[in-house]
Amino acid sequence: MLYCEPYPVLKIADVKREGDFLTLKLAQGIQRIIPVSDRSIRVIYTKDDIINEETIKNKPGIIDLEPYSDWTFEESDKEVVIKLPKLKIVIKKEGASYTYYDEEGNLLLKERRARSKELDTVPVYAISEKDIQKEYIDTADGRKEVVRKADKIKIRDAYRTRLSFEFDDNEAIYGLGQHEEGYHSLRGKRIFLNQGNRKIAIPMFISTKGYGILVNTYSPSIFNDAEDGTYFYTEADSEMDFFFLNGSDEKMDGVIRQYRKITGKAVMLPKWAYGYIQSQERYETSDEILSISKEYRDRNIGLDCIVLDWCSWKDGQWGQKTFDSERFPDPDAMTSELHEDNVHFMISIWPNVNEGCDNYNEFKEAGELLPGINIYNALSKKAREIYWKQAYEGLFSHGIDAWWCDNSEPIAPEWNYAVKPESSKIYDEYCNQLPMHIPAEMTNSFGLYHAMGIYEGQRGQYAKKDQDIEEKRVINLTRSGYIGQQRFGTILWSGDISASWDTFKRQIAAGLHFSVSGLPYWTTDIGAFFVKNGLSWFWNGEYDLGPKDPAYCELFTRWYQWGAFLPIFRGHGTDFRRELWQFILDKDPSQDADGLKAASFYDALVRANHMRYELMPYIYSLAGAVWHDDDVIIRPLSFEFTEDKKTWDIMDQYMFGKNMMVCPVTKPMYFDHDEDGNCISINTNDIDASESFIRKVYLPEGCNWYNYNTGDKYEGGQYIKVEALLDTIPVFVKEGTIIPVTAFERSTQEQTGDITLHIFGGADAFFSLYEDEGDGYGYEKGDYTITKIEYIDSQNKVLVDGALSGRFKTKIVK
Repeated sequence: MLYCEPYPVLKIADVKREGDFLTLKLAQGIQRIIPVSDRSIRVIYTKDDIINEETIKNKPGIIDLEPYSDWTFEESDKEVVIKLPKLKIVIKKEGASYTYYDEEGNLLLKERRARSKELDTVPVYAISEKDIQKEYIDTADGRKEVVRKADKIKIRDAYRTRLSFEFDDNEAIYGLGQHEEGYHSLRGKRIFLNQGNRKIAIPMFISTKGYGILVNTYSPSIFNDAEDGTYFYTEADSEMDFFFLNGSDEKMDGVIRQYRKITGKAVMLPKWAYGYIQSQERYETSDEILSISKEYRDRNIGLDCIVLDWCSWKDGQWGQKTFDSERFPDPDAMTSELHEDNVHFMISIWPNVNEGCDNYNEFKEAGELLPGINIYNALSKKAREIYWKQAYEGLFSHGIDAWWCDNSEPIAPEWNYAVKPESSKIYDEYCNQLPMHIPAEMTNSFGLYHAMGIYEGQRGQYAKKDQDIEEKRVINLTRSGYIGQQRFGTILWSGDISASWDTFKRQIAAGLHFSVSGLPYWTTDIGAFFVKNGLSWFWNGEYDLGPKDPAYCELFTRWYQWGAFLPIFRGHGTDFRRELWQFILDKDPSQDADGLKAASFYDALVRANHMRYELMPYIYSLAGAVWHDDDVIIRPLSFEFTEDKKTWDIMDQYMFGKNMMVCPVTKPMYFDHDEDGNCISINTNDIDASESFIRKVYLPEGCNWYNYNTGDKYEGGQYIKVEALLDTIPVFVKEGTIIPVTAFERSTQEQTGDITLHIFGGADAFFSLYEDEGDGYGYEKGDYTITKIEYIDSQNKVLVDGALSGRFKTKIVK
């Protein structure tokens, strides 16, 4: 018979408090528990004899934390109990499994009793650049070097880690970044956490029970809650390293606040970033950019930023951070003219750069390219400094306001296939290919370091004594994010998605999961990047005629209405132009009953645009709360209504702030395609007219609700049918809500008029109105105001900072 070698059960042999942490010594290594606040701990586990202090202190997603010492521990024969003011951890000496309780003794989470923490030693390799075989290939992200063959050299050992849990049957899980699949709760799912064009991996999840787990890894990883177990697995780490976060009485909001305490506060973006951003693949000349900006102004449509996508450089110099002098003969004059009209300018920059151009040569001579490929080494401080110097000298010095750091994964192997590989295949290729260029323990972190370099470079530029330049807040639209990236002024977007109603609906869920992963700013390509149906698997839109097709115009309109209620409001895409006037049809649609005109889609788009600007005092206050209070802007319904379990799997409605609920229309009501792909009217006379333009909405229990558009009032805890004509997105507010609004203007900078308080009565209401200069970093020094507004329902009275005031106009709905 085969010999069975006994499994070495983890046994705690010694327990010792060493200053502000507790050390557990086992026969198979060391575990360290570090309380980081009154409700959260960090856990480190290694099989080595000692913990590498240098390694655990130099993880880029985590900030330096003040020691926390207000905790005690007790030891008995069978267990160790650690008590914090708002968290208790019970650790079994036999097996070293942890169980977590809140301050009232309620169970939050149990680790699996046996083998809860597993480490497996694996070799880590790098490639030898001697005798390397590589080639250039043309991709959707430019011309890239690809290694076809290279020798590998072992450089060290690392651990594969597995942390196993036992979830409660009665809880939902959210987060772990952005997933294009459109998941509701992540219970029962396997999530591969590797970066990709349409995928953002963030190793943080949150539970409706009010706790979260943040795994301090920078390698690819897997979350699994399926038949083969419930666990979090990482590919290559120096040690197991994770945080348990208890939201306590603040529930899931409290978990986000603990995450920001550990990874850093989100910085303020400039106020103009919350206005409309117009992008396109691509504007080709300065004259074209100026003409588009002018037409927005002439048409009285809100616009705060216009974007230059790729190819600001000369032809053949992909990634060179300079302007092509033929197409952009005077970039200073271009940006000055835009600024005179209160339009800001964002430019696309890339981490990959073609061999032979000046930027490439500078990186090559400094030895600051990633091994074997034409991508700069963002993990190197020296390389980041070179990258910023190039960006400043070639671009920022000409009046650039914002960055679009595209392709920041920076390698997505699946995009080299004609047919999309299976998710597990994509993950395996990622795990195999990226460590040839980026250390295996850090492959998910390139985008974090890339954003760090832009932020530190720009802010460092202002600190130079010989610089006389306007201080602008850093804004960086980027496609890859990681823990702690909110410190660097980043906005994440969902990548190069394709146009369909199914994609649109899934995007709503993708944004919500991302938002509760700790990073506050997210957006999407309104109308999708790809519209046509092309050869490649990713180019699979459903609308070959684009804005000439009323069916696509309807999809774009509903997508745009949703975009007006996202943290960042931005249009972008290829195949067809995306300026709003492109959606004026050549003639009235031929239909039976709905009466649409050629300009109906355009009119609906303009209405949504104006509504965004009217809500700017509300939106900018939500942004202020992100910085000041570590808040979340777009929120699953379960954040506010955890006790209402019907909300747990609703991901096509969400909260925009804590009191406003947005219900995008996610199916066609006017037009669709028949089996042959022809546009047809779906609002025909044989359909009950009362059901034609109806959006079914769930109103969570626990409060009454107002229809924001009509003022109609409803009881909570029920489904209702609400009319959603083409120019309307259903929006509801809780009773006892204050929404500050102002008059539409063509840019946020022009919005200097009075603020009106829309008050939805039936209960007392509170609102904190945030105001500052709108740009620069004076807010960090206290140059901001938070006005406390209170509505006393029984007296129909409004107090401002505790006193009666005539500062605001009011409109009360009861």
